[in-house]
Amino acid sequence: METIIIVTIAIALLYDFLNGMNDAANSIATIVATRVLRPGVAVIWAAFFNFAAIWLFGQEVSSTISKGVVEQSVVDGDNLFILCALSGAMIWVFICTRFGLPISVSHALIGGLIGPAIMKGGAATLIWFAEDGKGLSMILLFILLAPVIGMVTAYILQVITLWVFRKQKPRSVDSLFRVLQLSSSAAFSLGHGGNDAQKTAGVIILLLYASGNVQSLDDPPMWVFYLCYAVISLGTMVGGWKVIKTMGHNLTALKPMGGFCAETAGALTLFGTGMLGIPASTTHTITGAIMGVGASRRVSAVRWQVVYKILGAWVFTIPATTVMSAIVYLLLTSLT
Repeated sequence: METIIIVTIAIALLYDFLNGMNDAANSIATIVATRVLRPGVAVIWAAFFNFAAIWLFGQEVSSTISKGVVEQSVVDGDNLFILCALSGAMIWVFICTRFGLPISVSHALIGGLIGPAIMKGGAATLIWFAEDGKGLSMILLFILLAPVIGMVTAYILQVITLWVFRKQKPRSVDSLFRVLQLSSSAAFSLGHGGNDAQKTAGVIILLLYASGNVQSLDDPPMWVFYLCYAVISLGTMVGGWKVIKTMGHNLTALKPMGGFCAETAGALTLFGTGMLGIPASTTHTITGAIMGVGASRRVSAVRWQVVYKILGAWVFTIPATTVMSAIVYLLLTSLT
């Protein structure tokens, strides 16, 4: 295996690690905000279930990344392609994690793939509508739908739960949901691992296929999946603490019941998109769910100035990473 292939795989794993760091907030923000678990314990809890997802989910999301974003022909024989895609995405993820912005690491990766593809073969190399009904059009659609589904589901769950427990004492309700939040947090962490670890796996598989180290995209090596799940779990254990603060404390005030509803809504959304092979954003999903819980009390319970900041990072993620990876591709190809 060529040195550049090994270096690119190492960078992909570093990206996977950063994914876990930034998205640790998605898995543990509510359980930390409601003080069900201490932060150090919470990240270990989330990391365990991130990895356990490998035994529950298939390979649908990784297949979408490797076959449903750019034409395979534009990657064939080009060992710099994936390296540039990852580099552009990593720059954006690092900047946003540094400033505590919970962006979609998934969409950063997709933007990273788009940049070199356009530089090399033009817009015609992008797969807007794949044969299986996916492609970029479906991915972009779920940029809008994932947070909305999470928000609506969380809102409904919170309203129903409030009605069911309306006659119970607040202290007893809090005690019950502090226990239930352990299961909802675990479920969301499973959804996060089953969704996001596969995205990095899909890129590595595409690299191995383009370099001739894998003969078919339909029969990927399992060591890639085990490695990606392990590394994203390690990233979650380290945690991006500024992002955790933004998600867990700054969006809205949460109690154990609200945390349970937000995590359950997020988990349901991720399970659905994961089974369909749609690389949805765990960040978008849980942010929408937390907003739904806040809005169930009153619209003003959501700190909208924080929401606007997060939305700005979402809007710019794919364009920013597309430009960054395109620039990296131009620089590296001009030097080789």
